[in-house]
Amino acid sequence: MTDLTFVSSVDRPDLREQFADVAARSYGHPISDIEHLGEHADLRVALRDGTVIAGGLGLLVDQYFGGNPVPSACLSAGCVAPEERGEHLATHMVAERLAPLRDRGAVISTMSTAVNGYARALGWQAPVPVFGWSVTTDDLRRSFRDQRRTGVEHGLTAQCRELQRDLAREHNGPVARPDWWWNWKQTKSDLTTYRFTGPGGVTSGVLTLSTSRRERHGMTLTVHDFWSADCDTACAMLGFLGRHNARATTIDFRRGALPPFPDLLHHLHRFRPTVQAWHPWMLRILDVEGALRLRGWPADLDLTATIDVTDHDTTGCYRLHITGGRAEVEATTAPGDVRFTPQQLAAWYAGGYRTAAAARRSGVHAETSDALGGLVRATTTHEPWLPDHF
Repeated sequence: MTDLTFVSSVDRPDLREQFADVAARSYGHPISDIEHLGEHADLRVALRDGTVIAGGLGLLVDQYFGGNPVPSACLSAGCVAPEERGEHLATHMVAERLAPLRDRGAVISTMSTAVNGYARALGWQAPVPVFGWSVTTDDLRRSFRDQRRTGVEHGLTAQCRELQRDLAREHNGPVARPDWWWNWKQTKSDLTTYRFTGPGGVTSGVLTLSTSRRERHGMTLTVHDFWSADCDTACAMLGFLGRHNARATTIDFRRGALPPFPDLLHHLHRFRPTVQAWHPWMLRILDVEGALRLRGWPADLDLTATIDVTDHDTTGCYRLHITGGRAEVEATTAPGDVRFTPQQLAAWYAGGYRTAAAARRSGVHAETSDALGGLVRATTTHEPWLPDHF
C-alpha cells in the first residue's frame, strides 16, 4: 500500500469521472449517485500512479436513535477496481473515507453491503433482517378499506416533510432527512408523491412510488416511502395502492420500505405476499462515549451500568448513567457489568436485541440477568428500521 495515495475529489472533476468509470466496472452498471449527490457527498479515492483504482461516497447526516439525531457517517458506492482486488485495499479505503467524516463529528457509521462478513470484521453489525415485499393489487383491494374516507392528494408539501421527520423519530435508524434529500431521490428515481389527510385536513400519510412500463401490458409499481401516522391511514394507503389493479398486477415495496408494524399480517384476507430477503443495513459505533451521550433514552429510566467493549486484545470500560432521558458517560477502570464486542454494541445500540435472551444468544456476557435486562430495555422502546437508501 506504500505506492498508493488517498485524496478527496473536491475541485477535481477528472477524479470523479475516473471513479465513475471504476464504479461502473466494479458494480456492472453505472452508479448515478456519483453525479446526483454532487456537493452533498464526500468522495474519497485511492490513486496509483495518478489513476483512480478505488473509492467511495460518504454522507454526513443525522440518524435517529431513541428519538434523538445522532451524527452519522453513511457510506455508499464503495468499490475497488476488479484488477486491484485481493490486497485488502477496501479496508484501507474505508478508513480513509471515515476519517474526514469523524473529524466533522460523526460518532456512528452506517452502510449497506452484500458482503456482510467483510463489514462485520471491521466492526459493523446488522441489527435486523431487511425484506422487500410484493402483494397483489387484488389482495390489497379485498383486504383494506378506508373506514374514515381519508383524503388523497398528489404532491410533496412541507407538511409531508414534517410528518416524515416526526415518524422517523419513533424508530432507531431513519435518516433525519435534510431538504436536499427529497430532491435527490425525486431526481434519481422519478418519484411520484401522494399525501393522505385525516380529520381536519391534517397530513397523516406520505407515499412515494416509481413506475415503469411492462413489456406487454401494464406497469410495474414500486413503493419507496410508506409513512403513516396510524393504522387507519396505513389501511387507506394500502387500499389506494390496490386501486392500481387495472395497470399493476402487484405492488412491490422496496427493501425496508414497509415499517415494522403488522398491518399486512393483521388485515390481508389471504396472507400470500411474496417476501425477499435483502442485504441488511449495518451499524458501527465510531465513538462510544459520544454515541451514548447523543442517543435518546427512555425518560422514565434510571439506570447505572458499567460496560466493557472488547475488540481482540483492546478493552474500553465505560460507566453509563441514564436518567431523565439523558446519559452521562465516563471512562473507568472498573470491571464491566456487561461485556460487548464492537459488533454486539452496535446491535444493542440500535435496539436489535429485543430481549435479554437474544443478547445472550448473540454472545453478550453479563455478570447478572438484571444488568443485561436493564440495558436491553434501555434501547428497545424504539424499533430498529432504516427505510432510507444511500
